[in-house]
Amino acid sequence: MPSPNRFRYVIRIGPVQVGTSYDGRGREKHTAACTAPRCGFSADYDSRAAAEPAARTHRCPVR
Repeated sequence: MPSPNRFRYVIRIGPVQVGTSYDGRGREKHTAACTAPRCGFSADYDSRAAAEPAARTHRCPVR
């Protein structure tokens, strides 16, 4: 059973949260996830520089 993600360096950009964690192989991953109800957007990136612009440009399809 995989261990839960332990996010650090979490910031919020609008409804999207960006956090840094380690994957199962010990590599650092950056996740951008929308917290709006029924949106469902989340994506993993290899660098923080890629995750933050994705969070800034995200538009929720559900309004």
